[in-house]
Amino acid sequence: MSRKEAAIMPFSGSRQGLRMAALAAALALSACVSLGPEVPPSLLTLTPANAAPAGLSASGTVQQAIAVFEPDAPRKLDVVRVPVQVNASTVAYLKDAVWVEKPSRLFGRLVAETIRARQTRLVLDGSDIRQAAATKLSGQLVEMGYDAPSGAVVVRFDAELVQPDGKILTRRFEAEVTGVLPEAADVGPALNEAANKVAADVAEWVG
Repeated sequence: MSRKEAAIMPFSGSRQGLRMAALAAALALSACVSLGPEVPPSLLTLTPANAAPAGLSASGTVQQAIAVFEPDAPRKLDVVRVPVQVNASTVAYLKDAVWVEKPSRLFGRLVAETIRARQTRLVLDGSDIRQAAATKLSGQLVEMGYDAPSGAVVVRFDAELVQPDGKILTRRFEAEVTGVLPEAADVGPALNEAANKVAADVAEWVG
């Protein structure tokens, strides 16, 4: 073996050893930490029971349109967790259940889509032009969670409708699904059912 070869081989072997050691360290680290957000066991969303058909088009003036705004929500709903009313003074969150977005945003889009599916109004949502609409629907999503004492999910919405003449109408809408187990697999579909019932009632109300 030449002196040159003898000089290169230890360096090459050392470099390979360092690479192997680095790889082993990386594998050990990956077993202990997550390099990205962990996916929860259940991701919940709201799916319209009645959606506008493909190809549906609508036209009209801002005087004929209705704008649907994302409702306000109390702090317990201003998160992506599902609240559980344990008793009159205690709120917890349902294990392993997470909304894909904040529930107020999901509910606002559900209401807009439900009104649009009726094909009776030009619906504006998700754009700046809705500020110009003569009729505006907003409100507060008061409840959308699980009530432990009654074993039911509850969706409650306080709607506010501003009409073209400036008159303001308000109405409370509520839907409940009973006999629900406190598990994400049961609560998710029940909340979707209750939210669709409220959205349908709101769509009927605004005409």
